[in-house]
Amino acid sequence: MNTNLKNRFFLLAFAVVLALLPVLPTPEFWITLGNYIGLYSIVAIGLVLLTGVGGMTSFGQAAFVGLGAYSTAYLTTQFGLSPWLGLLVGLVITMASAYVIGLITMRMSGHYLPLATIAWGLSLFFLFGNLEFLGKYDGLNGIPVLHVLGIELASGRSMFYLIWAVVLVSVIAMQNLLNSRPGRAIRALKGGGTMAEAMGVNTAWMKVVIFVVAAMLACISGFLYAHLQRAVNPTPFGLNYGIEYLFMAVVGGVGHVWGAVLGAGILTILKDVLQGVLPKLLGANGNFETIVFGVLMVLLLQYARDGLWPFIKKLFPSGPPVMAPAQASALPLRAKPQAGELILDVKAARKEFGGLVAVNDVSFQVRAGEIIGLIGPNGAGKSTTFNLVTGVLPATRGEVLYRGEQISGLPSREIVKRGIGRTFQHVHLLPTMTVLENVAIGAHLRGDFAPQGGVTAAILRMNKNEEAKLLHEAARQLERVGLADCMYMEAGSLALGQQRILEIARALCCDPALLLLDEPAAGLRYKEKQALAELLKKLKGEGMSVLLVEHDMDFVMNLTDRLVVMEFGTRIAEGVPEDVQKDPAVLEAYLGGVE
Repeated sequence: MNTNLKNRFFLLAFAVVLALLPVLPTPEFWITLGNYIGLYSIVAIGLVLLTGVGGMTSFGQAAFVGLGAYSTAYLTTQFGLSPWLGLLVGLVITMASAYVIGLITMRMSGHYLPLATIAWGLSLFFLFGNLEFLGKYDGLNGIPVLHVLGIELASGRSMFYLIWAVVLVSVIAMQNLLNSRPGRAIRALKGGGTMAEAMGVNTAWMKVVIFVVAAMLACISGFLYAHLQRAVNPTPFGLNYGIEYLFMAVVGGVGHVWGAVLGAGILTILKDVLQGVLPKLLGANGNFETIVFGVLMVLLLQYARDGLWPFIKKLFPSGPPVMAPAQASALPLRAKPQAGELILDVKAARKEFGGLVAVNDVSFQVRAGEIIGLIGPNGAGKSTTFNLVTGVLPATRGEVLYRGEQISGLPSREIVKRGIGRTFQHVHLLPTMTVLENVAIGAHLRGDFAPQGGVTAAILRMNKNEEAKLLHEAARQLERVGLADCMYMEAGSLALGQQRILEIARALCCDPALLLLDEPAAGLRYKEKQALAELLKKLKGEGMSVLLVEHDMDFVMNLTDRLVVMEFGTRIAEGVPEDVQKDPAVLEAYLGGVE
């Protein structure tokens, strides 16, 4: 049995087991447990997207569960409205709340973000308990039964199918999203966002988007919970439950969608068992299971940081990776400059860090079809100048113009949009993604949907044409740089030289007219440097302009058309390599050893 068929067989078997459980004479307790596992899974799936993939820790998801539960409870019990209208209103309220909260908190990093999620989670919890019209801490009772296609879901058994249908739809939807253009952008967030921004991703917006998506999944879980219980009160929407949801995602495998379901199942069953066993063993009642959870979490983080799903996944070998189509419509290309046209004009660029002048009024130009080298000893200000051009750092004063337009002060994502692609001094890749998918990130701005959109289309699989074009373009660039044979390998398995070439292919996917390379030969062996030099000459022959920061003098002397030499933040020489290497100021700067 091939891998695809095997995976489909086990998925079908899982669905069949779920379908049979309510029909068979299964104990009612098992059905109840299954319902709660499903409800918790929906929330944990959102946390996989937010925390495991996006890298943002949230302890406040239980509050969004409460918004979904209270919205339908209030509208159905106080106004007699349809529960489905209650779901719609709950989603709108949750979306608006999550959007506002996300705009404020998702820009935070480090320990500030988890603390902020605790703060708004507690705020909503106490809001539920203190509002008179929501019944304060007594809550709301008498929530009506759900009806689906004329079928009354009055019992746990009848709700079982609906809950688990939502779980499976949520799993499929999140997998669709992650295997798409916005999904690749989301996966790039965990690396810090610098690379993603350089490829045109609005990282701040994407963080808010996945925060809202995770909140809406929690809202749906709350809606189902309210109609399963037929009553709501604030207790299940407090911080303790928020922590448990995060535990579930981590235990199952916070980077894996199916890990959310596994984690929800394990912790729900374990909690029930411990609540029955521990009081008998200890001779007293209390929340002793929390202590066990704490110990288990420490052990898990010590020995299985990726959770338990990777161990389960070994039993179900992965199917073939995302493949590039043999044929697809070509992506539109930007108009390229004429040979000799002024591409980049750096005018008296200056960067100060407090009292330190890192770049001291540096000026130089790059024309179409040129390879320009920016060289100098350690601490000369090369990388800082490079970062001024690419928008990573704002200039203190001076100008950077690209094809006559001032770009100094623009963020990286706006600069790449104008036709400037870049690589990094230290390789920035997503090591567990394939080479093809890594390169496709470079085409983020070239999709059919708006750069900030496409999430809904991805979830609903309405983006097949877009994906075909983007992956075909990524494959074309890999062939262009000579990495076609590595297309479906994990990027982290490549040698350093290949990874640097991969970064160039990713930058080429941006359809640039100017390519900026930050120390592309660093760490490469002699033959790898030769291959890199041949590639850059090939790109120059195709009309590409290249600005490279480098400290390998032999490499740049045989490759570049002109050199700009810096020392202590100041330009000390500029000209063709033969003249520069004889310049007394350059010889003095390099005296005592070349970088």
